[in-house]
Amino acid sequence: MELRRLGRSELRIAPVVLGGNVFGWNVDQPTANRMFDTFVDAGFNAIDTADVYSSWIPGHVGGESERVIGEWLKTSGKRDKVVIMTKLGVEMGPGKKGLSRRYMHEAIEASLSRLQTDYVDLYQSHRDDEETSLDETLSSYAELIKAGKVRAIGASNYTAARLREAEAVSKRLGVPRFESLQPYYNLVERAQFEGELSDYCTSAEVGVIPYFGLGAGFLTGKYRSEKDLEGRARGYHVKKYLNDWGLGVLAALDSVAARHKATPAQVALAWLMTKIAAPIASATSLEQLTEILKAAELKLDAADIKALEHASAPETAAAE
Repeated sequence: MELRRLGRSELRIAPVVLGGNVFGWNVDQPTANRMFDTFVDAGFNAIDTADVYSSWIPGHVGGESERVIGEWLKTSGKRDKVVIMTKLGVEMGPGKKGLSRRYMHEAIEASLSRLQTDYVDLYQSHRDDEETSLDETLSSYAELIKAGKVRAIGASNYTAARLREAEAVSKRLGVPRFESLQPYYNLVERAQFEGELSDYCTSAEVGVIPYFGLGAGFLTGKYRSEKDLEGRARGYHVKKYLNDWGLGVLAALDSVAARHKATPAQVALAWLMTKIAAPIASATSLEQLTEILKAAELKLDAADIKALEHASAPETAAAE
């Protein structure tokens, strides 16, 4: 399995990251255990989650995903085979949010307890916290790294300007920098990342691990009409793509997939792999997971990439 270096860190990850937002929500512990074992046995190694997953579900308080992952880490004995990525900063309760020194030290202890591990490989700022100085946040990350609780740090949903500012602070203070970025990026969401943000990550050697790699499921091709959205939890994410432009993207995916005897989901992920370190993709069953992992074997040629990028060009979407 090809392993890609994440930024300038010592972390090396396979080209697909398993998204943890579904664990403890619509994937139970026994199913999750089988999925994690299958994932690792196939040569993949990076699992991404966040402390707040899945607080949006009635009756949930956050931490559900980390607990499921932690139970598997404890029972499987495979901690040394995986790169565990988690995030902090989104509100977990009264007084439990942001990137202050006090809260960061509190949040890492809670995550480590739920994950049943002594350290997190990649600890990420889930969102920027403009109420806390970057000096305080980055110095606090440095303390966690020095204590052996974190190996490397990353950011999610940051702008290029803020990342440049953070890089300058890290250099000035002599503390570790953000080695990765989680942007919203896929074939139907290109405009936010491509351009200034992409250029910065390339020039600064920041590893990119985008979330929603399959466009909330739209790029699997299973949603082609509003009727297909009925009863689907992610329907509200997908409805905006059900227009001539979005269906044109699916047509391009279908065409490339047919040439490679692949699925639209595999093609969508393989395209991302040509652009960034590794896409994050979620699965709720072993069947879905197996399909996703095959994307790492798919090699797109220049004609494939041109066809996909022509159909999904952001300027075309804006005209719809």
